[in-house]
Amino acid sequence: MNERDHCCSTHLIEGDGTFNVAGVDNFVKEIKLAECGLSYAVVAIMGPQSSGMYMIDILFPFVPLVIMILIYAKLSTDSVNGCFVIFMKYGREEYIVESPVWSQTTKGIWMAHCVGIEPCTLVMDLEGSDGRERGEDDTAFEKQSALFALAVSDIVLINMWCHDIGREQAANKPLLKTVFQVMMRLFSPRKTTLMFVIRDKTRTPLENLEPILREDVQKIWDSVPKPDAHKETPLSEFFNVEVVALSSYEEKEEQFKEQVASLRQRFFHSIAPGGLAGDRRGVVPASGFSFSAQQIWKVIKENKDLDLPAHKVMVATVRCDEIANEKFSSFVENEAWRQLEDIVQSRPVPGFGKKLTSILDVCLSEYDADATYFDEGVRSSKRKQLEEKLLQLIKPAYQSMLEHICSETLDRFKEALDNTLNEGKGFAVAARDCTDYFMTQFDETSADAQIGQTNWDSSKVREKLRRDIDAHVAAVRATKLSDLTTLFEKKLNEALAAPVEALLDGASDDTWPAIRKLLRRETEVAINGFCSALSAFEIDDITKEKMLVRLEDYARGVVEAKAKEEAGRVLTRMKDRFSMLFSHDSDSMPRVWTGKEDIRAITKTARSASLKLLSVMAAVRLDDDADSIENMLSLALVDPKSGAAASRGISADPLASSSWDEVPSSKTLLSPVQCKNLWRQFTAETEYTVSQAITAQVMLACLMLWIFLMYHASYNFIEASRRNNNWLPPPWAILALVVLGFNEFMTLLRNPLYLGVIFVAFLLTKALWVQLDISGEFRNGALPGILSLSTKFLPTVMNLLRKLAEEGQRPANADPQQNPTAPAMTLRSTTNDHSAMSSSASSEVTTSGNGTEYSSPSSSKKPQ
Repeated sequence: MNERDHCCSTHLIEGDGTFNVAGVDNFVKEIKLAECGLSYAVVAIMGPQSSGMYMIDILFPFVPLVIMILIYAKLSTDSVNGCFVIFMKYGREEYIVESPVWSQTTKGIWMAHCVGIEPCTLVMDLEGSDGRERGEDDTAFEKQSALFALAVSDIVLINMWCHDIGREQAANKPLLKTVFQVMMRLFSPRKTTLMFVIRDKTRTPLENLEPILREDVQKIWDSVPKPDAHKETPLSEFFNVEVVALSSYEEKEEQFKEQVASLRQRFFHSIAPGGLAGDRRGVVPASGFSFSAQQIWKVIKENKDLDLPAHKVMVATVRCDEIANEKFSSFVENEAWRQLEDIVQSRPVPGFGKKLTSILDVCLSEYDADATYFDEGVRSSKRKQLEEKLLQLIKPAYQSMLEHICSETLDRFKEALDNTLNEGKGFAVAARDCTDYFMTQFDETSADAQIGQTNWDSSKVREKLRRDIDAHVAAVRATKLSDLTTLFEKKLNEALAAPVEALLDGASDDTWPAIRKLLRRETEVAINGFCSALSAFEIDDITKEKMLVRLEDYARGVVEAKAKEEAGRVLTRMKDRFSMLFSHDSDSMPRVWTGKEDIRAITKTARSASLKLLSVMAAVRLDDDADSIENMLSLALVDPKSGAAASRGISADPLASSSWDEVPSSKTLLSPVQCKNLWRQFTAETEYTVSQAITAQVMLACLMLWIFLMYHASYNFIEASRRNNNWLPPPWAILALVVLGFNEFMTLLRNPLYLGVIFVAFLLTKALWVQLDISGEFRNGALPGILSLSTKFLPTVMNLLRKLAEEGQRPANADPQQNPTAPAMTLRSTTNDHSAMSSSASSEVTTSGNGTEYSSPSSSKKPQ
């Protein structure tokens, strides 16, 4: 395969520490590294023995295969008894590599070219640390190779077993400490990326493991003695720290491969901005890589600061670390601790601090007993680490306990405050007393939850409780003040709205002075009551003054809103006032137009009163400022001739404006133009009422004239008829009736039914004529006759109707000759003896139990 042909490797540094100059030069030529310029990256992999081969297999394909083949070729020349077979698979092809029985495979430092990753990436596989082959001398080469990797590589992958986190030797802490110290002294910072790869990750989340690793690295950096040039240099100047975690290859192979494949994607374009090595510095050109690496290794080999630590300290470190881990695991599995942890998640636990202090004392005492014979410095250090680890484990439970205490205290405070306020206690006093009492309760309860091995401060939770209490007090106070303000605003609205409306309805010169007096009186009453109620809140003077000002503004707002509302109905109000004054007299009685009334004067008075209403509604006058709105409206609308004479030479209309000269726009309810339009509409809508009054007077005069004419005509007609003994009208009247009644005559011809109706009406009229003796009544004159007939008309009609009803109710078998109807007799007598009726001018009055009846003496006589 072409990819395999390009994936070559070399033994960079021999197991005895010799730099392979020829091999590296040949390697550089074969992969054409010199052509890359600065576009290449170097990745180093270090860690415990046998911790990285499977990962490299997926992360950098072909690299482990080539290295294993070269290692086998190198080892095959040595006389080593026994071997085991490694099966390696790539694609569909399998490769078998024989190697000695489980032993350290990588000796020294191997380098290979990684295929398929851009830019050109070189992978260095370091000899595994903590191997048994080198023994105690292993650490010297470890430190040298580690220092070399940090000085040469852009990215260093540090394999760590998950269970080794927190340890000293297994976690490479002494190694990193020494390497950091020497590197600062030997080399300038080049910003290497340290990627800690946590192998066989347990259930512990990476979010919990990563801070521990970063903190350990930072502690190592802080504890390293630094030269003067780097006294204040932070860790970030030398290294970028990254942390990733991988699952167990044996237990979760597929997940392990997916995670490594995902990690492999981060090595693509690693030197680009934002990549793993995007901010590296001091990069050596690719053509000088071999010489640069050789000189760096030489400096490291000649340095004397990489000696082994003491064996006693190393043993103490390992053993104390194991004891601390055992005690930590024992504490985690402790039944008392687990029950305490479960209960505190849902509710507070009485005696929490004492119970947990006892459990911690037992655990630490057991550690002291087991580690008593080891180095004191290491023992104390590990004990401190164990204690910090235990405290970190129990701190969430302690925080939950404080949260429960805080929550319960706040709930009891709210309930107590409500009860105290309901009892009528002042708000400020009640809030202060409840706050002091429950803060004291919190202090006592939180002290009971304190753990003896800690000095944890509960002040933050206490501050949070105080903030919550203050926030609740502020919310309740705001609600109470809002309710109080709403109450007094409602009282002001009830005290002002209806009276103001009534005052504006009866607009006069005293309207606005009365409104101002009403406003001052009601506002003063409300403010006095409001101040008395505010005293229980102990509000500062500035805030109190602002609230009082807002209440005063609200009172003015009620008046202004009501005035604006009434201004919107001003036209209706004007028409109602005009109608009242025009149609009623001074005694509020309906006016009867007899013809003697001066309609012009009445109209002017009514319109002047309506204009007064318009001028009152034109602006809000709560500041007692004088204005000329009424005069301007009067001159321009009611008496325009006087206004024109006064303003002769001024062509402009005084009402052709959108504002009044002496009134600001904020207080204007009706502008001059609006007043003019309203007056025009008002006059147009009231003109009909005036015309109706004038018409009534004219009609009354015509009626009186008609009555007068009819009186004289009747009188003349009667006198002429008496002299001539002729009841027919004169010929000219007959001719006029024929001409003027032609249409009526044609209507009768088209509808014969009308003839019957007219005939019946004629009979009834004739009967009334006879019963009332109209001709006899008019002998003494027209006016006496009219007065006499007016008193006799209604009784006569009632008598006639009663007789008709009696005739209709008589039995059917009665003799018709013996029971002739009175109306018929009357009609017959009227028809046959008209002259006899005329001669009898007097009528007699008979009184019965049912009332008074009027009858003619001739109605009972037989015709002759």
